[in-house]
Amino acid sequence: MDNPLILYGCIVILTGFALLYFALVIWSPAPIITHESEKKYRSFKSTKKPLSLTPLEDSGTVDLTVVIPAYNETERLPLMLEQTIDHLSSLKKKRTYEILIVDDGSSDGTSEFSLKLAAKYPKSDIRVVTLEKNLGKGGAVRHGMLYGGGERLLMVDADGASRFNDLELLWDAMDKIAPNKGAGVVVGSRAHLVKTEAVVKRSLLRNILMYGLHTILRIVGVGHIRDTQCGFKLFSRSAAQQIFPAQHLPTWIFDVELLLLAKQLRIPVAEVPIEWHEVPGSKLNVVTASLQMLRDLLIVRANLLLGRWQVVPRKQKSE
Repeated sequence: MDNPLILYGCIVILTGFALLYFALVIWSPAPIITHESEKKYRSFKSTKKPLSLTPLEDSGTVDLTVVIPAYNETERLPLMLEQTIDHLSSLKKKRTYEILIVDDGSSDGTSEFSLKLAAKYPKSDIRVVTLEKNLGKGGAVRHGMLYGGGERLLMVDADGASRFNDLELLWDAMDKIAPNKGAGVVVGSRAHLVKTEAVVKRSLLRNILMYGLHTILRIVGVGHIRDTQCGFKLFSRSAAQQIFPAQHLPTWIFDVELLLLAKQLRIPVAEVPIEWHEVPGSKLNVVTASLQMLRDLLIVRANLLLGRWQVVPRKQKSE
């Protein structure tokens, strides 16, 4: 009688695993497709004729690419862009740069508005890319990184919540962990603000979800980073070339996938405190987004553990 019970138990267990694997396949995001029109950009000098972007696998063309994901950001983008250009223009040690605004399928004319803004800064290389459909913040950042020409590439939110001047803190940290164009990631962090008004004044629900997320992050393997979600991160070109082609998540939790990939690739990651403030106009529904984040965290971790999503280290070219 024992043998049939054991056999029955094995069948149940195997069926359960098969169902879980089937659910993983169904829930995993489809590959992100890049359309030909998205490989080109417009600028105030070329509003009608799109020009070719720089593929990430090519050599860098400027010192810095600033990638700004933008979904319906006509209200918040002007101040953020002004602060960005003011800082980059004020540096004593000049840096060549490009600003890549990735319009994530907006419905408010973000692309045309961005081109008008670009005309105010004729000395700055402001490039506007229009995605054919809305991918999500992670998809927009990924696209900007895959077509940025910078030796270093900065992702920054369009709301201006992070103080752009703090780029220099990230830059100095990158010099330390990734000299000579090595692979490195520097994460802007708000962890030091947890006990300050900037976070205390946030809603109780947001703070509960924040602490819950931190607990889950420790479980999935990125507990060593205190703030994974700050939208102010700097990548060396070498690191970006290895991380972003392997990124699958287009949703809000994509930051965690990037850090998991960096950990798996043994790319050094530094965390640097920055200034930050809450900006009205967030498009994030905290409850819905939190449930989606939990699902996506489990999906990315399971796919990496099972080898469905492969990560291939990039061989460094000899100088």
